[in-house]
Amino acid sequence: MKNSIKTFGLVFGLALVVASPASAADLRIMTGPQGGSWIPLGGQFKDLFEKAIPGLNVQVFPGAGIANVRGIEEGKAEVGLANSISTADAMDGRKPFNKPHANVCNVASLYPQYFQFVVLADSGIKSAADLKGKAVTTQQVGNTGQVITKDFLEASGVKYSDVKVSHVGYTDSVNQMKDGHAVAFGLNTQAPAGAVMDLAAAREIKLIGQEDVYDKMLKLNPSYKLITLPKGTYPKQDKDIKVIGFYTHVVASCKLPTEEVYAMTKTIATNTKTLATVAKDIAALQPAGMAADIGVKFHPGAAKYYKEVGITVRSN
Repeated sequence: MKNSIKTFGLVFGLALVVASPASAADLRIMTGPQGGSWIPLGGQFKDLFEKAIPGLNVQVFPGAGIANVRGIEEGKAEVGLANSISTADAMDGRKPFNKPHANVCNVASLYPQYFQFVVLADSGIKSAADLKGKAVTTQQVGNTGQVITKDFLEASGVKYSDVKVSHVGYTDSVNQMKDGHAVAFGLNTQAPAGAVMDLAAAREIKLIGQEDVYDKMLKLNPSYKLITLPKGTYPKQDKDIKVIGFYTHVVASCKLPTEEVYAMTKTIATNTKTLATVAKDIAALQPAGMAADIGVKFHPGAAKYYKEVGITVRSN
């Protein structure tokens, strides 16, 4: 933001946010890579926040989970989408972060994400251990999916240097898989992922489970969780698959005004149907889910909204 938004009063009705006039200001939101769901979700936030806070001008930029947290800490953005495992690492200064990030506050958890490691069915790859010397595609360095792909390979006994890694967006990764230039694709997003469905429409695929290496992955990052990718999520997936899971959540600069973040938090809570047009799991989101404790302190503005609906959260 060019300058902190001037303090302004907000008065809320039962279903309508009514704000006193505020000076025009820029709010920068960092989202995700091209081809993923975070960019259109950021577009929804732009529309909703500008309607809720008159005079607010929101700018939306592409980004990535780790990069977005760094961007807020360094003052390059005020709001971002992030992954709970990465943000929790940032709080304590664990790798890939080089120091504790004190200016990043939680706003709301939105939906679970699944780390998905996809191989071509005709590649002969039965586990990550079979990938030595093969071509693997994943997201750009700085994206949470890239970090988890690296951890998954290492936990499987495959060094990053043992494979030929391409760091590109979802669309390019899918094209590499379709053309046979890569045999494996690591990504984290919703399920089913549009990119994986696109690939499955052109090539038969198989998902690799992560349960066998989960304990080793925990040693690399204690925030990893093991969750279930239900059978039938993708074509010919005839059984449940255990994968690494975590939450997509909204983070904000702790320096943003309390009333502004209060307005954003309430706007998310009262517009879940609209947001679900981009991320379907948000349709069932309730304030209690938004306020889930993921080890990241809440912004005082978010805490104010949750207290209003009977939920106490940690904001310091």
